[in-house]
This record gives sequence, C-alpha cells and structure tokens, in this order.
Amino acid sequence: MPKQFVICINPGEYRASLETRKLYEVKPDSKAKAHGLLRILDESGEDYLYPSALFEPVNLSDTVKRKLVTAKHREHALPSQG
Repeated sequence: MPKQFVICINPGEYRASLETRKLYEVKPDSKAKAHGLLRILDESGEDYLYPSALFEPVNLSDTVKRKLVTAKHREHALPSQG
C-alpha cells in the first residue's frame, strides 16, 4: 500500500503535539477513518489518533514519498547527541 501524507492546517486543541504546515505520515487504519480520525506517525515513530479535519491530504510522487520515509529511518538510526 502506498504511503499517505497529510499536512496539518489547524492543530486545534493539539497545539502541543501538532504543528501547522507540517507534513505527517498517515498509518492506514480503517476503523479510525470510519470515525473521522487519522492515525498520524510522529517523529519518534509512535502513532496517535487525531481528527481528520485538522489535516489536508498531500499528493506526492512515489519518489518523494520514498525519500521522506528513507530520511525518517536514517534520523532514527543516528545516535542521540547529548
């Protein structure tokens, strides 16, 4: 299944978790979708449910989708600096 991405257009009451104009990867979840929710993957790789009205779908080429997913995996592989 191809990766889906959305952009946050309004974080609503989730301002501590979501950023306006930020691109997010969506994890497929038909039950969530039936309830008007999206399962959003954050930077840590964790997923959370948010109202779909906070996002707009983004059409990206398969090449760009692959590059985004690859970059995300590379970020998680880097040792933390502290």
